[in-house]
Amino acid sequence: MARVSRSSAPRLLYALCSTSSSRSPASSLIGGAFHLRHFSAGNAARAKPEKDPWWKESMERLRNIGISAHIDSGKTTLTERVLYYTGRIHEIHEVRGRDGVGAKMDSMDLEREKGITIQSAATYCTWKDYKINIIDTPGHVDFTIEVERALRVLDGAILVLCSVGGVQSQSITVDRQMRRYEVPRLAFINKLDRMGADPWKVLNQARSKLRHHSAAIQVPIGLEDDFKGLVDLVQLKAFYFHGSNGENVVTEEVPADMEALVAEKRRELIETVSEVDDKLAEAFLGDETISAADLEGVQPLLDGVISYLPCPIEVSNYALDQTKNEDKVELRGSPDGPLVALAFKLEEGRFGQLTYLRIYEGVIRKGDFIINVNTGKKIKVPRLVRMHSDEMEDIQEAHAGQIVAVFGVDCASGDTFTDGSVKYTMTSMNVPEPVMSLAVQPVSKDSGGQFSKALNRFQKEDPTFRVGLDPESGQTIISGMGELHLDIYVERIRREYKVDASVGKPRVNFRETVTQRADFDYLHKKQSGGQGQYGRVIGYIEPLPAGSSTKFEFENLLVGQAIPSNFIPAIEKGFKEAANSGALIGHPVENLRVVLIDGAAHTVDSSELAFKLASIYAFRQCYAASRPVILEPVMLVELKVPTEFQGAVAGDINKRKGVIVGNDQEGDDSVITAHVPLNNMFGYSTALRSMTQGKGEFTMEYKEHSPVSHDVQTQLINTYKGNKEGE
Repeated sequence: MARVSRSSAPRLLYALCSTSSSRSPASSLIGGAFHLRHFSAGNAARAKPEKDPWWKESMERLRNIGISAHIDSGKTTLTERVLYYTGRIHEIHEVRGRDGVGAKMDSMDLEREKGITIQSAATYCTWKDYKINIIDTPGHVDFTIEVERALRVLDGAILVLCSVGGVQSQSITVDRQMRRYEVPRLAFINKLDRMGADPWKVLNQARSKLRHHSAAIQVPIGLEDDFKGLVDLVQLKAFYFHGSNGENVVTEEVPADMEALVAEKRRELIETVSEVDDKLAEAFLGDETISAADLEGVQPLLDGVISYLPCPIEVSNYALDQTKNEDKVELRGSPDGPLVALAFKLEEGRFGQLTYLRIYEGVIRKGDFIINVNTGKKIKVPRLVRMHSDEMEDIQEAHAGQIVAVFGVDCASGDTFTDGSVKYTMTSMNVPEPVMSLAVQPVSKDSGGQFSKALNRFQKEDPTFRVGLDPESGQTIISGMGELHLDIYVERIRREYKVDASVGKPRVNFRETVTQRADFDYLHKKQSGGQGQYGRVIGYIEPLPAGSSTKFEFENLLVGQAIPSNFIPAIEKGFKEAANSGALIGHPVENLRVVLIDGAAHTVDSSELAFKLASIYAFRQCYAASRPVILEPVMLVELKVPTEFQGAVAGDINKRKGVIVGNDQEGDDSVITAHVPLNNMFGYSTALRSMTQGKGEFTMEYKEHSPVSHDVQTQLINTYKGNKEGE
């Protein structure tokens, strides 16, 4: 599904803002970065026709936003402040739950214990008569699917950046995800009261690392322990935050000692905005006075959400019409239209499966019958709710633009629902492949039923969590995005299903691929009385071009009827099955193109089975000639260590066969960026603590699968052969 902001220009405006301090937390709601709209006076300037449809004002006063960031940038704390200032909650609690309560949006015990967000959580609030649906997402790369499926259904987002850490690895990943789904976004520079805070450094990093065309819309009054408030460059006013929770906003004139800096930064802001606003550019070039109304000011962050992030009817969403060969259809976003809703997240609730829906068009009501277009099933909506973290509010109906949840609807993540009058489907979100596996099994044989139930549920909820069976050992294998991802699920099996599981050594998800063309010509012929088996396939295999969107491609270039067309699907199925297990180490073969150019069939003995077997054997026959190689997952690792330990850490990265691609200085710390094979990163947390006296920290995320070195490939092949011989 394509998503385009109907009235956004391709520029981004940044704001300096915020602190996470309990001393003045209200200031953390100030400012933002945003895709500029073509109209300059925000919502107030929207021209209204004489007769608006009944739903238009309601839709214009609705925002669907997500809050995303690198881990520990303060996004859950920010969401907690938003809920407090909008009156949604009446107390502010710490993320790690030291007060025994924890942040509202971290409802899982594991989230409160570890101080991280594991699952995205939905809530809603009201600000100045506007309804805002908010999804708080995890910052750890292992839970990246939660960010993907949130951004897939949102109209806008807030990108939180830490004024100390700056633009970090997951900041780049999240920004890339926002670009993928064309989500307009505000930026929010947090923690200005922390030691080492430097918002101007973050702004420059955003320009260089994220390629954002950006300018500050606020200037902080002091930094670190001297942080007192903010100067708004649009309104040319100073804001101070008083009260135990910073809830009292006091407006004053710009401090005299800041007038020169404010004038300089305001000119920079106007210059940036004028590049996407012709009227403002004219005034800027003519040295005319630029008023606050010309710029449309953003004071609190929530005002920025209202003024600069689009409402549902200002975003173009597209569906695929299944009755017209998947023609793309633009959805008007109107409650008057036919129902079109996407199931983007599943959870196992107290009352059965809880399915989160984003409604793109039409209205859904409790008791309605809806159609799952992907399965064709007709389902009644027994219960409709709005979510506030883990709390629910029953509602009778919801219309286009809203995010709700339904109970008792059996479906998969990514299914589309309609009222039956249309047969539309929304395209699915990007789901990354797992990079790591563990062998798990219940300690007690009596726990097998609960163990299987847990795995089935988690698979359904999380598309990046996979479960399989090792054909050689018979062990259950779980696969995911990293050590933390899998550890969390093992712990959830123990806590939620009371099943203790033994866990094997982590295993890397290697892949195999071919590097050159290899021809095949294989005849499968078997006669043992009665009808025999006969199938001949001729063609070649070759690597797919670099950057291909698919991992396996089958092309039928057969001319004539040497092989009847009804056998072609069986041939493709045979090659796909053969590619599931390469001959080097038994791992799947990727980036493979199979081309069928000729063959032969027998009028009596040919069958689908015969051609499927011929394809499997043909693949095995030519595989060695294609010069196959083993691919391993390579991680992008970002380390922050005191400078005195830089040499030791860099040397250790080299020992792990990593390649250092960046080395920057941030105060007394060195920030090292490297590409390191995942297989060499197990236990790295302990090693880094030892090398840096506990002062180093690191993050890593999947980058790509790359060929292993010759000696590593030989070692892996020998290990694989030895294991097979020992069976």
